[in-house]
Amino acid sequence: QVQLVESGGGSVQAGGSLRLSCAASGRTLSNYAMGWFRQAPGKEREFVAAITRGGGTYYGDSVKGRFTITRDNAKNTVYLPMNNLTPEDTAVYYCAAGRSIYDSTRDSEYDYWGQGTQVTVSS
Repeated sequence: QVQLVESGGGSVQAGGSLRLSCAASGRTLSNYAMGWFRQAPGKEREFVAAITRGGGTYYGDSVKGRFTITRDNAKNTVYLPMNNLTPEDTAVYYCAAGRSIYDSTRDSEYDYWGQGTQVTVSS
């Protein structure tokens, strides 16, 4: 069992930055691929970014060049620095972990999820 706890969300003006963190407990994070997803009110959950066990990274088209996913296996933590935020980035952001993932953009492939952290970007 893996427990995931997100932090770092908050309110920021357009053009600002935030850094989300996802701390894992219960298992060694290095054995898992990690992903970030987000869900805005009235919308489906959307893939944001993922990082494989080997360090390969993938990004949703809407965040490429603005968000970066990194992992610190020694700290059992995954990070998502977010720059140049826009109101369209407003959503609850979720961290997820999976052992055997073939398509990191699909939320159904992840085994464990955090409770989410709210990000609100005002214009």
